[in-house]
Amino acid sequence: MTDLVTLLAATASAHGERVAVRHDDSTLTYAELDDASARVAALLRDRGVAPGDRVALTMPNVPLFPVLYYGILRAGGVVVPMNPLLKAREVAFTLRDCGARAALVFPLFADEVTKAAAETGTDCLVTDPETFDALLRGHEPLRDTPDRAEDDAALILYTSGTTGTPKGAELSHRNLALNTLTTAETLLQVGPEDVLFGGLPLFHAFGQTCALNVAVAAGATLTLLPRFDPRAALEVVARDEVTVFLGVPTMYAALLHADLPEGFDAGRLRLAVSGGAALPVEVLHGFERRFGAAVLEGYGLSETSPVAAFNHPDRPRKAGSIGVPIRGVEMRLVAEDGGAVAPGEVGEIAIRGENIMTGYWNRPDATAEAIRDGWFHSGDLARVDEDGFYFIVDRKKDMIIRGGYNVYPREIEEVLYEHPAVAEAAVVGVPHPLHGEEVAAVVTLRPGAEATAEEIRAHAKERVAAYKYPRVVEIAAELPKGPTGKILKREIVVDGA
Repeated sequence: MTDLVTLLAATASAHGERVAVRHDDSTLTYAELDDASARVAALLRDRGVAPGDRVALTMPNVPLFPVLYYGILRAGGVVVPMNPLLKAREVAFTLRDCGARAALVFPLFADEVTKAAAETGTDCLVTDPETFDALLRGHEPLRDTPDRAEDDAALILYTSGTTGTPKGAELSHRNLALNTLTTAETLLQVGPEDVLFGGLPLFHAFGQTCALNVAVAAGATLTLLPRFDPRAALEVVARDEVTVFLGVPTMYAALLHADLPEGFDAGRLRLAVSGGAALPVEVLHGFERRFGAAVLEGYGLSETSPVAAFNHPDRPRKAGSIGVPIRGVEMRLVAEDGGAVAPGEVGEIAIRGENIMTGYWNRPDATAEAIRDGWFHSGDLARVDEDGFYFIVDRKKDMIIRGGYNVYPREIEEVLYEHPAVAEAAVVGVPHPLHGEEVAAVVTLRPGAEATAEEIRAHAKERVAAYKYPRVVEIAAELPKGPTGKILKREIVVDGA
């Protein structure tokens, strides 16, 4: 079968001396990645990790991440990536929930993970450079990978838990390998000469599949940035001659407003990819004008490996659209009662295909609720046009109902982004005694720009129906964001709400 380990082995055989991973002046070739990951597999076997065992991985965007990631898979283990910023209580929940046999952790984040591992009885190994390198050198590379069926779990990705405790989306070897190959071959069309920007967190589905695994499948180079900063990102793009930039909307907004380094040249940049949240059309066009590379927007979730839809590079693109379903995937819109949605009407995106998770780890009820008649119900609301292009309207749970009228925050945010002073915007619903909910907007301003809340409110009022414009407008220094840079609406507190 084709799996991620097979893809790595094939690339190491064909392009062994090419740089697989770069971090500033540090590089790792494909031959070195292949050898080191095989030694990790041997180390894990010696520590009692058997095929099917879960192994937690807490690591920033450094070259050791792919070494350990592929090493766990080579040992037959199931990778459980964790956000390095989690506290001991949160780590303990994940270790306990998945029954982790072992945990591998970067020294900088060892305190919280070792505390949690002691509580759960998990074998914890801190990857201190001096001792860990010696440990690996003391193990012969494990070349005979265990037999694993294509539907066996390769990865468990824990969702953010916005609607309760986090759930572990279980992705199979087949899910990940096919989604990686489709992304590499038909969406990004990446080859050995490409350099991919590695600023997306590798513990997240987007960074793992579209950056790390795609680069490995294609024999391309992944250049890492452990913590996103617009100035540092621009320096990496120029220095390493990045050809494919992968990011979330807040990254694009930041790059659009950042000062360019002296002598900046992004001449090799041919493609930019956005996902994780809706990309404001104004930001998309502004980035393209500034950097001269087409931005293609896609869509997916942890439960879909993650890519489900994309604006394909060899077809007409529609700005503001997430594109059409990718190879091996079907999508449709469903009404509240599960029935069909009339043309042009809003419905919930349902997805079926080779990318759908096998289920939520040890959560049969949650799995049955999410996957019905073979279709995964995403919780995202969208419209589809006559050409089959999907346009996200909003998250089902984010929709605001004001006085019986549906208000989609995405629509209002697009209007706010059109204001010349607005850098970022988030629209949320706040309780209201008469209307049930009121529309509220929190915005940040571009560097050096000035605007009052009243001016921004008037801007929106001129452009949308009376029931839609935000009566409440606040200007903030920054908006709360998750590890991928996605704006966290659940953490936004509006004064007086």
